[in-house]
Amino acid sequence: MSTKTEEVKGPEINAEELEGLTTLEKSNKITKTFVLWSAGGGLIPFPLVDIAAIYAAQITMITKMTHVYGITFSEHKFKNIIYPLVGSLGVVPATTSLLASLVKLIPGVGQFAGGISMSVMAGAITYATGKIFTMHFEAGGTLLDFDADKMKEYYKELYEEGKKVAKEAAKS
Repeated sequence: MSTKTEEVKGPEINAEELEGLTTLEKSNKITKTFVLWSAGGGLIPFPLVDIAAIYAAQITMITKMTHVYGITFSEHKFKNIIYPLVGSLGVVPATTSLLASLVKLIPGVGQFAGGISMSVMAGAITYATGKIFTMHFEAGGTLLDFDADKMKEYYKELYEEGKKVAKEAAKS
């Protein structure tokens, strides 16, 4: 599915905010916006709905980025890239996010604890995803030539950096 000419739905960024910015600056602004939206998705009190919202935010983020760079978006190709990248983080983030989502079933404390940990993890993963695709697109790459295996170690570093960014965003 090509969304190159379609209007992309999702959080809007004012055109005035992007006016005069380079593609790198636009992409970084998109990443920052979706880190916040993903972190917010982590607060959704319904188990598994939160995970779906975070994934939707990431798809929308990358779709908006492909528009900035004039690249055709393919959800199928994106899925084939993102799963190995997120998988490279290991079992702990995947298990933690699933448990954080399910612990929301416990009224009160479960919703609070699950929401906070899910928010930070969602923000970190979205940050890492946004940054790695920005770097790839800035180098002239597309979704078709993205090599997830070569990017796994750097993705892990960006994820760790993203946890700090997400925690700071949560404080402010």
